[in-house]
Amino acid sequence: MMLYVTRIIQDLSKSLRAIVLLLSGLTLIVGCDSSQGPDTERPVMIAGTTFPDTAGEGHWLGFYERLVEATGGQMPLRLLIYGQLGSEDQLVSGLRRGRVQFANLSAMAVSTVVPEMALLYAPFLFDDEAEADYVYDRYLTPLYRGLLAEKGLHLVSWYEIGFLEVYGKEPVLVPGDARGRRFRVGAGPAARLFAGAIGADVIPLGFADVVASLQTGLIESGENSVSLYARTGIAGEAPHLTMTDHAFGISAIVASKDWWDSLSYERQQQVSNAWPDIAETRRAVRAESQSDLQYAAELGIVVHHLSKEQRGLWREVTAGATDRIIEIIGGRSREVYEVIRNARQEHRLQRNN
Repeated sequence: MMLYVTRIIQDLSKSLRAIVLLLSGLTLIVGCDSSQGPDTERPVMIAGTTFPDTAGEGHWLGFYERLVEATGGQMPLRLLIYGQLGSEDQLVSGLRRGRVQFANLSAMAVSTVVPEMALLYAPFLFDDEAEADYVYDRYLTPLYRGLLAEKGLHLVSWYEIGFLEVYGKEPVLVPGDARGRRFRVGAGPAARLFAGAIGADVIPLGFADVVASLQTGLIESGENSVSLYARTGIAGEAPHLTMTDHAFGISAIVASKDWWDSLSYERQQQVSNAWPDIAETRRAVRAESQSDLQYAAELGIVVHHLSKEQRGLWREVTAGATDRIIEIIGGRSREVYEVIRNARQEHRLQRNN
């Protein structure tokens, strides 16, 4: 119990820090002098849809602090990371229209302009975190940086969400348990095909409507990462969490390429270095998930771990989804999938030697 109280105190401390930083950001904007140079003519709009008291919030606030320090306050920043500018689709539009300069977007949101991003949510594309890290760091980063650049976006870094799990008002231990259940899916073909493959009643729904829809009975189940499930009100309405690890959730830290290219090399380095290293963000997100699982019982969450046989059933019924995703999104998705498959094999050989 003492550890739980300590965690609450730490979360409150982070919230107070967020308020202080936001107020200081407004002061910086109001007080900026446009005669100081091109960087200070208008605030840099930094946008996201993060939640308070999460690792993601901490990374955004740290980024803000480091960038203010690195630029000596000469780059006025406006931090709008709690969805103040709307949905992720609106952030994509803002980036492409020059109204937003820097943002965090899920792969599903980016897939509206780079369809190949949707492939990253294919079921059981990666076996574990180590395999995903290897493939992203060595192969997918340069590949997707090129794909995003063609659409006016600069990939700064990846931001891990964590493996997706299945939640429900009642336990969903094997695919048969999902048959006929009203299953919430987000944007993109991967979620729809996954839910369809397990026999669920597919209900497309925005994330902001999930909790209310669970309360009214519009949906009974869905998928999300541990922390986005545990920290956003979903767990209180759907207390059963099945650790399927069926898709590796990822988002992209991106900048408007026009804005990025307008910066001096020194400014680009300051912005890049202000965002935490990917190894740091991975550690924090994974530690947060482990903490949420540790306190699951106190939060009223019932965690279900799968046997090897149960996991095999999930893999079996969703085995055809990846080919269908590739057919639907087209583009270079087949090429990307071959890169992933070869890199996974390479990783396995290195791990076994």
